[in-house]
Amino acid sequence: MKYSRLTKEQFEELHQEFINFLASQSITADEWTDIKQQKPEVAEQELDVFSDLVWEGVLNQAKYIEHISPQQMHLFYAMEEHMHVIAVQLKNAIDLTTRDGYNWLRENLMDENVEFLQAKKAYTEDKNLDKFTLIQQGGVISKGDLYKFFDKLIN
Repeated sequence: MKYSRLTKEQFEELHQEFINFLASQSITADEWTDIKQQKPEVAEQELDVFSDLVWEGVLNQAKYIEHISPQQMHLFYAMEEHMHVIAVQLKNAIDLTTRDGYNWLRENLMDENVEFLQAKKAYTEDKNLDKFTLIQQGGVISKGDLYKFFDKLIN
């Protein structure tokens, strides 16, 4: 398995897609029930393959990933050849993960306690795995509004 297995809730959301996935392998509902009961290891493999397919599709589409922690905000833009990252760091005790902290940042962008950094992050041999790693570390796929805002602000 390349990524991670989808959660029960994610499988429930993708119920029809999973049925289509099984059908593409000529597995009927009755056969799937038998596989789960008679060959649970095969069922596990099917769940893993489907999970990887879903992740691959999601990661192919993901262009922006945000990771916000109490003192830092890392905004990634997944370009073709590399990722561009904008980092916003606070040098004070403001917590960006709270509404008050985020509002403080919005009102004090040019404060001496706010530092902006930019970098280019090279991909390893697997661009999607790099994106997945960021998500596993707490990043969230976004539409890129924060990235675009800060990109305009500092460039």
